[in-house]
Amino acid sequence: MPEVDLTAGYTRNSNVPELTIPIPGDGIRTIFPNLPDNYRSRLAVSLPIYTGGRVTNSIAASKQDLRAAENDTRAAGADLDLETALAYWSLVSAREDEKTLREAIASYEAHLKESRDREQAGMAARNEVLAVQVDRDRAELSRLRAATAADVENANLVRLLGLPEGSFVEPTEPLGQPAIPSKETPGLVAEALQVRPERAALAARVEAAEARARAQRAGLRPQFGFSAGYDYANPNRRILPPEATWRGTWDAGVSLSLILFDGGRVAAEAAQARAQADSARQALVDLERRIQLEVTSRVLELRTAAAALEVAGRSLVAAQENRRVAQDRYHEGLIPSSELLDAEAALLRAGLDRTQSLVQIQVALANLKRATGGAEGPPATAARTECRGAREEPLRPEQSREK
Repeated sequence: MPEVDLTAGYTRNSNVPELTIPIPGDGIRTIFPNLPDNYRSRLAVSLPIYTGGRVTNSIAASKQDLRAAENDTRAAGADLDLETALAYWSLVSAREDEKTLREAIASYEAHLKESRDREQAGMAARNEVLAVQVDRDRAELSRLRAATAADVENANLVRLLGLPEGSFVEPTEPLGQPAIPSKETPGLVAEALQVRPERAALAARVEAAEARARAQRAGLRPQFGFSAGYDYANPNRRILPPEATWRGTWDAGVSLSLILFDGGRVAAEAAQARAQADSARQALVDLERRIQLEVTSRVLELRTAAAALEVAGRSLVAAQENRRVAQDRYHEGLIPSSELLDAEAALLRAGLDRTQSLVQIQVALANLKRATGGAEGPPATAARTECRGAREEPLRPEQSREK
């Protein structure tokens, strides 16, 4: 592409003696008049005709730098999406834990009332009542911690979504078992290598480094160009004798240059550019291996979470049945209160474990989605916000970049 320059200027010179020459029959003629005010303007056009690839490779490097920056932005957005999704599921986990603990406290309250009634009837010792009270208070402490954790996660999610301070986020997606991706690990790895923005950014930087190396090597080749210009000045010093009037002149030419000796500067710069390109290529290979490892580990984490969810589900069913049987036997006076307490504690642990298992599988899916560049993942998590008593439309963590 041609380069067009426009320059203008003004110079005030000191007064100097004029140079005059007497000409017989023509009087005295002024050859160099005293013109202290000088105005000048120039429009110049230059066009590189042959640069050995220096210009084209420099342009290519700049385009690849832009591509890398765009993919860096995509990667930052994907990280924000993941952070928002994890914050959402942390909020869901804290709220579900608080709900489970409230149910356990209600069960302990009923047990405590029954123990006190038995104590008053002389059918139970004081320590039986105190044991139930201790477990009930322990559950209340856990509920307070869960409520505090929910408030903290709510504030974190409000920050990530860019909502007004004081907004209340109400999760609307049920905490259930999601669909597990059906693709095998090699397919997920291949897809991740195609769509991960980090890899695309680094690949663009590799191409940019290679283009810069070619541009540096082009400096050792001949450089051929065309240039032209138009001067409009008062006075125009290219016209003799100078006159205090606006006059225009033009020029055009071609140039050829070749570096014969520069002390090895261009060669050293080219070697440096090649080394940077080699370093970028090695970094790309390492990144691809790390992506493969990350996807593989995320798949294994998801499989483990799915297996743990099955175990937690069976454990919860067994704990519920165990508590029902223990409660019936306790009412019939066949077992002491301590055995019912053990059954209630086991049910509480099983309920919390199942909640954590459900959350962990959602977290594993979110991590897998990030590792594969969005190729696989859970459905978009949704939440409803409430601020100053006004309801808004459901928000999704993926909208955090738009806020």
